[in-house]
Amino acid sequence: MEQNERRQYLIRYLLNEQESYRDIQIPAEAVEQKQLLRALMNVRPPRDISEEFLAVQNDYLTEATRQKGIIDYQSLSPVKDGIYLWQGDITTLKCDAIVNAANSGMTGCYVPCHNCIDNCIHTYAGIQLRSRCAEIMNVQGHAEETGKAKITPAYNLPCSYVIHTVGPIIYDTVRAADEIMLSSCYRSCLETASQNGLRSIAFCCISTGEFRFPNRRAAEIAIQTVDQYRKETDSEIEVIFNVFKDKDYDIYTELLCRHS
Repeated sequence: MEQNERRQYLIRYLLNEQESYRDIQIPAEAVEQKQLLRALMNVRPPRDISEEFLAVQNDYLTEATRQKGIIDYQSLSPVKDGIYLWQGDITTLKCDAIVNAANSGMTGCYVPCHNCIDNCIHTYAGIQLRSRCAEIMNVQGHAEETGKAKITPAYNLPCSYVIHTVGPIIYDTVRAADEIMLSSCYRSCLETASQNGLRSIAFCCISTGEFRFPNRRAAEIAIQTVDQYRKETDSEIEVIFNVFKDKDYDIYTELLCRHS
């Protein structure tokens, strides 16, 4: 089955799941088909699905990521011992674990085609990720606390695991408690990685998007927390600071040079 056939199969399946979707026509253009498929995956609640769907979806997402280009973190040059800075799409990064900036519901972003990292990670991991997160949350029985971390398989991503953490939301000014909670996100992720025997972890810029934590202060906290953890624990875990925006790349470049 070719990629176009896979995509149309997946769209038809998801449209047929919902009576209200069945009059939706599949667009002729590939770009619009991709948007429709992503939207359908984004809004789908966690529930059972056929093994055939999963097999086609897995092949589709694996090929989609291959076409985007997979980046092995070991091909990057460290900015200092065990620390890397990389600007790009975190869903293409091959390492032990990537960090997802989740919300307290922990089952992903349900806004169709939203550009947040939570949405992107769930989209390219596949619908299994939402189902696994829902299982974890059902057992937990309450919303995820800020500053904690949960680990799941990465499914169709090139990394092995996703570590999910909920950062602080900034409503006006940054409080000391917000800074402590953001630091806790980084430390909890590192502790979770260590407990699971992981040797590398890629951090996104937690809380700096929809949660409005100031970019520079967030970067300072991220670097300080990672440095402190590695020194205190003698950890050899390799850390990749993943940024997407030019602004964040400039901030991390400046701060990491200062700390080297």
